[in-house]
Order: sequence, then C-alpha cells, then structure tokens
Amino acid sequence: MTQSLDILIFGAHPDDAEIGMGATIYKHTQVGYRVGICDLTRAEMSSNGTVETRRLEAETASQILGLSVRANLELPDRGLTMEAGQVAAIAKEIRRHRPKIVFAPFWQDRHPDHVMCSHLVGEAVFNAKLRKYLPEFEPVQVEQVYYYFINDVQKPDLLVDVSDVYEHKLAALRAYQSQFMPPAEQEDRVETPLNRGYLENVEARDRVLGQQSICRYAEGFISKQPYRVNFF
Repeated sequence: MTQSLDILIFGAHPDDAEIGMGATIYKHTQVGYRVGICDLTRAEMSSNGTVETRRLEAETASQILGLSVRANLELPDRGLTMEAGQVAAIAKEIRRHRPKIVFAPFWQDRHPDHVMCSHLVGEAVFNAKLRKYLPEFEPVQVEQVYYYFINDVQKPDLLVDVSDVYEHKLAALRAYQSQFMPPAEQEDRVETPLNRGYLENVEARDRVLGQQSICRYAEGFISKQPYRVNFF
C-alpha cells in the first residue's frame, strides 16, 4: 500500500509546481515532510523538448527537491476538461496518497491548462471524501487546499519565507533546460516566453512577495477557506 503523503501538489505540466512553490516544497522535505507532485499531462504540446526530455527533467528536479513520489496521469495536454474521467483520475490519486494538504495552480492564469487544472483538483478533492463515489477506494478528507501562482499573481492569503532555501528552487527550475535555456544554446529549439527571461521574472516576483513580509524571497498562496495554525 502506498504510504501517505503530508502534501500532494498538482500541476498541469512538469515544472508548474516548481515555478509556483519549488522552495516551499524543499523547505518541507528537508524537515521530514513527505511531499509528492502529480503532473496531469506529459506536456506533449510544448514547443520545445520531447515527452521523454520532460520526464527526465522532472526526475532531476524531483531529486533536487527531495520528493517522496512523482506521478503523471498522462491526461491530454491542451485537452484538460471537466470530464468525469479526468476528475476521477485525480480523485484516485488523492485517495492513493491520502494527503493532509493539497496544492493546485491559482484559478486565474494566462494558460488555460493551469486554470482547468485548478478547477479539476477542486472537484476531485470534494469527490474524494464522498463515501459512495468510486466506492472501491477508501474516501479521503483533505484538511486544506492551497493555490500557488504560476503566471498571474494576486494579493496572497499566505506567504512562506523561502529566503534560506531559494537556491534549491532555482536549481530545480534549471533542470528544465528544454524549457528555460535560451534557444541559441541548444539546437532544434524556438523562442518562447519561457526561454526569454522567464526565470528572471519568477525570481523578481518572489522578491516582491518577500518584500511584503520583510524577507528576501517568499512564495505566495491563495486559500478559498480560512487557514488555521497552531500556536504554542
């Protein structure tokens, strides 16, 4: 039986979770939390790189971040819909790993797949707790759902100070050379928004978020429900 995870993060493509919360992931794995990522697609529609390239890059990034597990549901890139089978595939992954906390992309983003991933995960989290839904799998009540930023940012509900581990986020992102390396440095590649200073933009965003909490770097999150903390 698969061991339970403390945190399970969903992304539409390999590298989505790293862009939004790579440093937060590393910060948790380094103190013993079991963290996993589930990519919904193999990013087969990417302008650069192949499915195999993206898979290998994701493996390297996973090792850098100390993940306990990484899965790929192999749903169609640019074909994510609210179809019942896609919701069920995500709900099964939640029931398989029984996470306390789930993360998904923020529901406002310029990439339609990120938006659809956000909605799919919300539906799956709800369905995963229903006893009569897919009764062959034991229901799971996720304690909290948070949403991370990829491209579009709003005022966050929660900021995590990641100043002390930020280099590990950058290292994980640099593992995706097919996406972020300038095209002049590699054959058979075309220019895209991702390889024209995108990583510098991500770092600048995280610096701005850090300024809001008087630290060097922070990653921001949105919650549809109030979040709770324990004070000692």
